Amino acid sequence: MKSLLTLSATSLSLYKDCPRCFYLQVKEHIKRPQGIPMPLYTKMDLLVKEYFDRFRAEGKLPPQLEGLVEGQLFDNFELLKKWRFWKTGPSYVDKELNVQLVSALDDCLITDDNFFIPLDYKSKASIKEDSHIFHQNQLNLYTWLLDENGYPTKDIGYLVFFAPTDILDNSTIKFDIVPKRIETSKEDAKKLFYEASMLLQGPLPPKHQACEFCAWAGMDIHDIL
Repeated sequence: MKSLLTLSATSLSLYKDCPRCFYLQVKEHIKRPQGIPMPLYTKMDLLVKEYFDRFRAEGKLPPQLEGLVEGQLFDNFELLKKWRFWKTGPSYVDKELNVQLVSALDDCLITDDNFFIPLDYKSKASIKEDSHIFHQNQLNLYTWLLDENGYPTKDIGYLVFFAPTDILDNSTIKFDIVPKRIETSKEDAKKLFYEASMLLQGPLPPKHQACEFCAWAGMDIHDIL
């Protein structure tokens, strides 16, 4: 039996960017050349989780979210720890296509009437008016997966942006912390998943004209020298 092909919000973002690179990564395990790793953002993600978890233990919202988001922090910490890891997070499998969709949620809100709202942290150099646009598909997918796994949603999600603004005399770094409410679409999530899954059933797509990686991979050595 063939092993399942695994998709995630990140790989589906690659599909939107270049179907050929997506196909090579998921089906042939040939990844794009990796850029410079950013351990600072990884560390920020861990620190933000710890910060939110301290308020979760007290049954409170962080003050930066008070009055700006719907619901409270999901208080089932053991379940949330599973959701934060892609192997145990909310998932979906299409056995006929042999494709699974996995997720790793940063956090989740729950309303008084037991609706679940995905919440994701984003560290940015600066927060722009359209910063949320690049993460729409991710929240669409998280909403769909929560629903598929028996956790009803309200078709909304939140992004919480963190951007450094200043360093004080006592070495404290100040941040702008901005929550952004996003309307989500489970139908758009399903459409994206199935479009990408169907692509994997066929042959390798042609090179994408707008993809610099496709252009680089097809370059003759004599063009470089």
